[in-house]
Amino acid sequence: MIDPGGDKTNVSARRTWGGSVDLAIASVPFVFVILWSSGYIVAKFTLDYAQPFTILLLRFVLVSAIFAVIAIATRAPWPRRRAEYFNIALVGILLQTVYMGGIYGALNLGISAGVGSLVMALQPIITAAVVGPLFGEKVRPLQWLGLILGFAGVAFVLADKVEFDFDGWAGIGFCFAALGGITTATLYQKRYGTGSDLRTGQAVQYLAAAIATAPIAFGIGIGEIDWSLPFLLGLAWILFPLSVGTYTLYLWLIRRNAATRVTSYLYLVPPVTALIAWPMFGETMGPIALAGMVLAVAGVALVVRK
Repeated sequence: MIDPGGDKTNVSARRTWGGSVDLAIASVPFVFVILWSSGYIVAKFTLDYAQPFTILLLRFVLVSAIFAVIAIATRAPWPRRRAEYFNIALVGILLQTVYMGGIYGALNLGISAGVGSLVMALQPIITAAVVGPLFGEKVRPLQWLGLILGFAGVAFVLADKVEFDFDGWAGIGFCFAALGGITTATLYQKRYGTGSDLRTGQAVQYLAAAIATAPIAFGIGIGEIDWSLPFLLGLAWILFPLSVGTYTLYLWLIRRNAATRVTSYLYLVPPVTALIAWPMFGETMGPIALAGMVLAVAGVALVVRK
């Protein structure tokens, strides 16, 4: 027996499924931002169980192995020239050893997750409004305004949230070292990017970072590692949702020609990180810090706005 309403039902079902797919696609950049924000949270969390550079060394070695297995299993092409390996390795050291090392070092010295993420949010501002002209990119008046607002906002937050003793100054130093690392890595990749496969590229980058981080970790002292369940869960989150999951989302966005959305949503990372850190670590912000957060986020938004 033919259902007279069958065609209408199928059309309705297709619309429902289509709407669900569209909603899922639209939510991907937000998922990316949440994952990125969680990196600061899980970094601070795992520092209770191991030394900062010990955690990073474990991360770099394991993630390099994971991407090498993925590359071999999928027959991804490896770089063919030494110059390609050098460029990939240098970006890996800047992006992982310097950037991540700065973040973990700052958090280990008492800098809050929200403050750390806010300083890192200045990266698009520095790239677009300060160093951008070196590459012939025109800086718009709104971007200069964003630069001023961004740095003013961060200054307010630092003044309100950081104790200006030795650890406080050292923590700020680590933050800006991390900021320099990620900014330099971005500019170097832009200037000397090889277009290598991301699977093999990540394997080489993390291996280079592991080699560069090992002397630091062993020089400071590996220290005692608390292999308890919380630490193992934190390490698993670092390895898969962060390192592999974020990479997978990035690839998916690239294939859908939507990777530029990620840049436009990066200014959401500091408030999202602060919201997560509040119940987890009891990190709160007073009126001055909140005003600074709003100023800094507005500044980044102006810089990345098309």
